[in-house]
Amino acid sequence: MSLGGSCNRCELSGRNLSGATFTGASFMNATLVGANLRGAEMVGSNFTGSDFSRANLSGVQIIGANFTSTNFSRAVLTGAEAQGASFVRANLTQADLTGGEMHGVNFNAANLSTAKFVGAELFGATLTNVTASGADFSGAEVNAANLRGGDFSNARFVSATLDGARLTDGRFSRADFTDASMRRADIRGADLSDARGLTQDQVGEACGDDSTRLPGRLTAMACRGSVRVIRVPTPPTPPTPPRR
Repeated sequence: MSLGGSCNRCELSGRNLSGATFTGASFMNATLVGANLRGAEMVGSNFTGSDFSRANLSGVQIIGANFTSTNFSRAVLTGAEAQGASFVRANLTQADLTGGEMHGVNFNAANLSTAKFVGAELFGATLTNVTASGADFSGAEVNAANLRGGDFSNARFVSATLDGARLTDGRFSRADFTDASMRRADIRGADLSDARGLTQDQVGEACGDDSTRLPGRLTAMACRGSVRVIRVPTPPTPPTPPRR
């Protein structure tokens, strides 16, 4: 099934759209609550403000799609593959993104509370200013991602890799870093004062400053010079929907 053109504010709740292809489509403010989109392809399409709550998007492939302010609460996106997509200010509370590949995806200011990113690949992702309390990043690859200013209270980073990631000015109250890798991570201004599972070996491979807050007697070396930031391409602008 191939879907293009404009279907803004469409009511598609509970519909079976498994394997559907959305190319250059505009589905702004559409309602797809509980819809089956398993294995769908979403390329260069605009879903701004749409509602995918409780929808099944497992195995979906997303390239350059726009999900700004979209609702994915309790949605299933296990094994999803996304590149250059925008989830800015999206609501992903209790969403399941286990095993997803989210390279360079923009989650700025999104609500990720209690979402599951277990074993996910988030290389170069933007997680700035997110609310991710209770989110689970266990075993996830968060290398070179930007977590600046996010609230990761009670989040789990057990066995995650945060090599080259920016945790600057983030809040990590009761977050669990057991066996996490933090080589060259930037923790300047981060509040890790009551984080769990942190060891001197871990923070010794990161760098911070006088405003970094660490538990107990742990210390981090000072960041020297500029910290290298790996930038990812800006997501393509979704196409303008055709006039009726």
